[in-house]
Formats: sequence, structure tokens, C-alpha cells
Amino acid sequence: MSLEFAFYPGCAAQQVQKEADWAARAVCQELGIILHSMPRASCCGAVSLRETKPAFSLAVAARILSEAEAMGKDLVTICNTCLQTLTHANHRFQNEPELLEKINSVLRDAGVRPYGATIKTHHLLWVVTDQVDPKVLQAKIIRPLKGLRVAPFHGCHNLRPAEIYEQQEGKEHHLNRLIRSMGGVPVDYPDQERCCGFHVMLSDKKEVHEMSAKNCLSAKAAGAQVMITPCTLCDMVMGSMQEMAEKTIQKPIQLPEMSFSQLLGLTMGIPADRLGISRLHINPAVVLTTVGL
Repeated sequence: MSLEFAFYPGCAAQQVQKEADWAARAVCQELGIILHSMPRASCCGAVSLRETKPAFSLAVAARILSEAEAMGKDLVTICNTCLQTLTHANHRFQNEPELLEKINSVLRDAGVRPYGATIKTHHLLWVVTDQVDPKVLQAKIIRPLKGLRVAPFHGCHNLRPAEIYEQQEGKEHHLNRLIRSMGGVPVDYPDQERCCGFHVMLSDKKEVHEMSAKNCLSAKAAGAQVMITPCTLCDMVMGSMQEMAEKTIQKPIQLPEMSFSQLLGLTMGIPADRLGISRLHINPAVVLTTVGL
């Protein structure tokens, strides 16, 4: 099966979380997943635009989806919020033909190719766990985690609202399955499906720091040695803001956190510099050396 996608990394992976983009591309290269860049794609608009200018938000999403459709490819992303925004819009376009025609009239007036609502949106994590041959994935993992206790921080935007996603009910979460495939032990803890806090970052920094700290400390209390996320925004909050969170709560956290593709890349023997490991704010070396990474 050919695995080719229009790749929409999202804004954060092209700016502050560049290592998530580097790692995703490196892992895909090893697994034979072909990612086609989308040079004309803009920001997805995320939740704020959906709330303040919903019609504008739909037009932005349609423009992005149309670019992928013109390439003849489904779209794949590494950001939960981009995933939710584009999947929600796509769900409406595929089920509300009158809405799609209204949005397409806006695109035509702007000189943009109308969207035919023929493609699907995917998260790269889903592609790795559901579409890559398990035997191929297992063969690529040459430096397994040897029982490392890994906290999966699922986040919320790739889970809710459930009706827009085509995921099997009752199936073990993708992150948990990936951790097991890498030879790790997924840690079960109360806050793994909570919001990271990113969307209140500009309005209430104290609140986002407290949310981040609570999520990380919940994972540590359950025995986690490292945390991985499938979202660049969760990655930013749980990782790069961890030091600020410590100052806010006046308590150490010190939980190494990284994108799922970074940890996967390490188990595949991809050099740390290609994965941007040195850009992580909490150095995972002490933990990872215990399992030979």
C-alpha cells in the first residue's frame, strides 16, 4: 500500500516546535511514508477564528483542503488542533452540500480552486499505528525502550468531538499502542486526556502553567519516566513551558517531554540531531541512557 500524503505540519511545527517537524519527516522517511509539502497552505485558524468568524474559518479550511485535493492526496498533520479544525470543517463540507457551495463561491471569487470534499484528514500517529504494516514498524525499532515507563499525553483535540473522527470505539489509544510497539510501558494516569491549556495561554498565563504542571505531576505520580504527545501545541505547553510552570507552582517537575515521533525516531536509531533532541527543554538523556538510547 502506497502511503503518500499532503503534509500540513501547522504553524507551531514551523516556528517554535521545529523539532516536531524534523522528527516527523525523519520517521516518515524511514517508514516509507511520503510527505508532500503544501507551499500555499496558511494557518488553519484554530479555535479562535472558528469562534469569532466562523464563515471565514470555513473558507480558510476549504482553501487548505482544496490544495491537498488538487495534489490528489489525503491530508496528514502532526497538530491535534489543526486536525480538529480541518476535520470538523471537512465533516461539515461532506455532509452539508449547501454550505460547501456557499464556501466554494467565496473561494471562486478569490481565485481559489473550489473544494470537492473528496479527501480525508489524518493524524500522522494514526498513519504510523493503523496504516504502516506492523511488521515493517517492528523491524525498524532496533533500540527498544526495555520497559521504560512512558506517559501518553493524548490531549483533547484528537479525541473530541468524537462524531467527526472515524476511530474504532473500544480500540486501545494509538499512543498506548505505539508505546507498546517501542517496548515501553504506557502509564495510566488521571489527566492524560485533559486539555494542555494552550488556548488560554494569552489570556491567563498562570492558569496555563498550573494546568501544565497538574498534567505533568499526575504522570510522574503514576511512575512516568518520560512523556510523549501527538500534538505540537501540547508539546509546547508540557515541554517548553515546564520551567515556567515550576516557577508558578514553586515546585520541581522535571519530567522529560517530547513528540511521539522523536521517541519513535530514537528507537529506530535515527541520530538525535536529526530529531532535534537538543532543543528539548528538559534533557531526557539521564532517563534514556538507562535503556540504551
